[in-house]
Amino acid sequence: MLSQSQKHTGIFCEQNWSQFSDSDHQTWNILFERQTKLLEGRVCQEILDGIVKFNICGNQIPKFNEINEILKNATGFSIVPVTGIVPDDVFFELLAQRKFPSTCFIRKPDQLDYLEEPDMFHDVYGHVPLLLNPVFADFMEKFGQKAVEATKKGLLKFAGRLYWFTVEFGLMKKEDKLVIYGAGVTSSKTESIYSLESSLPVRINFNMKRLLRTEYHTDSFQKTYFVVNSFEELFHNVLNLDWDALNNDCLNLEDIPQGILLGSEEHVSIKTIN
Repeated sequence: MLSQSQKHTGIFCEQNWSQFSDSDHQTWNILFERQTKLLEGRVCQEILDGIVKFNICGNQIPKFNEINEILKNATGFSIVPVTGIVPDDVFFELLAQRKFPSTCFIRKPDQLDYLEEPDMFHDVYGHVPLLLNPVFADFMEKFGQKAVEATKKGLLKFAGRLYWFTVEFGLMKKEDKLVIYGAGVTSSKTESIYSLESSLPVRINFNMKRLLRTEYHTDSFQKTYFVVNSFEELFHNVLNLDWDALNNDCLNLEDIPQGILLGSEEHVSIKTIN
């Protein structure tokens, strides 16, 4: 059924919701209440709508089977519980089949502000609400298909950059201001403030070739964010993605460090959020 993932059966698991402790639920509660309050006016409305539709509440860790009932009926996606970080080939293949892998552990109380490995709060609170949006769900499936192609062509680095700068750390223009849609920002207290308000990073209108050449950091705030106008823009860009055509453009040019603007680029202005 999952040709690649069958080779990695040890990464799949069950949520075992009854085994979560009171401390685990309290940690989820703290994260949920803090982040939901902070994100009002900062995050795209589709995420807030998704949280409400899923009834992802702050008093306990959500149950995957309940979320999947809603998710499958809405867009055909489902959560697949995993033990930790999923190998790239398996991850991409799962997305191509409208399956999103989520870890089944919650961070410790002393890790509220930073956790190196994605936990359940990042995966469920950050990623899953947008999977209710039909256009974004289509984008995620198509990205998975294109990423599988990239892996076979030896272009995994570029698929990783596309995912990083959109799904994890993407910003969007909404009603003349910037809002967050990337899960890495949505689930982070500090970066959800920094990404919209700091004068340190550059914010660039989405450009596929520029994005694929841009380096990224996994252990610090981003110095470059790419800004889209809509989820439709994301979908059409990945739908028309031709790795063979982009290969020469990207491989024959130097990578671009984070935090710089090229000569012809404009910085997307920051709008004050009240």
